[in-house]
This record gives sequence, C-alpha cells and structure tokens, in this order.
Amino acid sequence: MPNLFRRTLLLAGLALLCLSGPVGAADMVRAIAAVKPSIVAVGSYMRTRSPSVNFSGTGFVVGDGLDIITNAHVIPPFVDTEKNEQVGIVVGAGDQFEFRPAISVQLDREHDLAHIRVGGKPLPALAIGDAGSLAEGQQLAFTGFPLGMVLGLHPVTHHAMLSAITPIVIPSISARQLDARQIANLKKPPLTILQLDGTAYPGNSGSPVYDPETRAVVGVINMVFVKGLKETAITSPSGITYAIPATFIRDLLQQK
Repeated sequence: MPNLFRRTLLLAGLALLCLSGPVGAADMVRAIAAVKPSIVAVGSYMRTRSPSVNFSGTGFVVGDGLDIITNAHVIPPFVDTEKNEQVGIVVGAGDQFEFRPAISVQLDREHDLAHIRVGGKPLPALAIGDAGSLAEGQQLAFTGFPLGMVLGLHPVTHHAMLSAITPIVIPSISARQLDARQIANLKKPPLTILQLDGTAYPGNSGSPVYDPETRAVVGVINMVFVKGLKETAITSPSGITYAIPATFIRDLLQQK
C-alpha cells in the first residue's frame, strides 16, 4: 500500500508538470496581446522625403506611458534640421499610423541604450522586471519589427530560451586598433549579457525581451551575429541573439 501511494503521488506530480509546462500556450497568447500595444517603431520623419518616415529600429513604452526605451544606435546620429527632419516614434497598426516627435533624455552608449520621451496621449507601458532573478533555460519572448515597416506596422513576436548569461568582450582585429577608451574598457569587469537561442533581425534592435508569464521586461535586444552582410540576415540568420539586462534600463531611467 505505501508503494502504491508513492506511485500515485509520483504520477500525479508528473501529470501536473506536463499540464503546467514551462510556458503555457495560453500564457503566450495573453502576453503577446498585452505587450503589442507597447511596441513602437523608432526613426525619423521628414515631410518632403519619400517615404517620409525612415525606420531605424524598435522601442517600447515604460514609465508614465511617454517614456520610450530603445538602443542608442537606433537613434539617428544626425538629422537635417534645415529640412525639418525630426526624430521620434511611429505608433498605430498596419498602414494606419502616426509619427510622434521625441526628445532625447539620456543615452547610455556603453550599454547601447537610449531613453527618449514623447508627448501626446500616454501609451500602455511595460513593467521592468528583475534581470538578476533570471536562470539559464528560462523561456522568454521578444516583440519588435524584424522587417521594419516594409509590410506595415505589424509587431512580430519570437519565442526564445535564455541560453546563457555570459560576459561579452568585443575584441579589435589587432592591437593597433585599440584606442585609450577601448583600453580603459578592457580594464573594467566585462559586461554580462543575455544570450538567446531565438533569431532576431536588424529591425529587432531595441525590442523588449520579456517573461511571458509576468510580461515584465528583463532585457533589450542589442546584437545579432549574422552570417555574411547585414543584407543577408533574412536568408542566413545565425540564431544567436544578445540582449542587455534590464538592470541597465533602471539605471538609465533614474538619470533624468
């Protein structure tokens, strides 16, 4: 009887584990529906240009609904003020969208993060999660615009496992290419980043990485190793994606 009882408990436990799973399909469906309204396109607008909107990357809404987080490299480095070019975000769906001008609040080039702010009606904001509690093997997702606005403003979600939490160093090809700033950075502790097994594309830069169960942002898509040139990323993606931990988002938002 004791053996039968233990066997029954074991089978019940296995059944419960199978039913719950790492991330349930229903959790993912609800998460995507909740996250998509907070995803924005980042770029610039010039009325006399065709197309008038130049897409640079993805961003997402945090804070009071007017704060946007993206990658620093997504923010256009130069704008043609003489032709009234403006940096900002694009919101909407499909081919029905509007451009909102933005101002730069903070740039963190060391971690490739940017905080910009827009006006108008607040947008649905995402919560910032605790990247320190992440564990390798955890199931995550990220949502953004892998193909830019080529097919309209349609956010796309990718499922990804957290493959590794690892330090990263971007080496120079030779010692002659090292400058004083790079040498100083080599003396610092290496940046710890999130390595994902999901495939991201150049337009995904700035996309939020989040826990489908809590919908809290735990990282920002930052870098993708691609095979060949950037133009071949669609046909030859490597499947290795990196993200900056959300810890640095919190630090950036406090620098106002």
